[in-house]
Amino acid sequence: MDRGILMWIIIGLVAGGIAKLIMPGKDPGGIIVTIIIGILGSILGGWLGAMLLGTGGGAAGLLGSIIGAIILLALYRLVTRRRTVAP
Repeated sequence: MDRGILMWIIIGLVAGGIAKLIMPGKDPGGIIVTIIIGILGSILGGWLGAMLLGTGGGAAGLLGSIIGAIILLALYRLVTRRRTVAP
C-alpha cells in the first residue's frame, strides 16, 4: 500500500474520531464511515484552508481536517435523519 494513502486513512480516522468526540450522538455508521467522513473532511478542510487562509499543512491542515469532518458529519446526520424519519 502506498504510504500517502495510508497517511490519508490515518489522518481521516483521527479527524473523523475527533469530529465525533466534538459532536457526540448516535450515528448510523461505524469505523469505516468515520474514516470516510474524516478523509473527505480532510479534503474539504484542506481546500477551505487553502482558499481562505492560504494554508494547508501541519497543524493548520489537521485543524482544517477536523473542521471539514465536523461539517461533513453534520451533513451526514442531517441526510440520514431525513432518510430514517420519512415513511
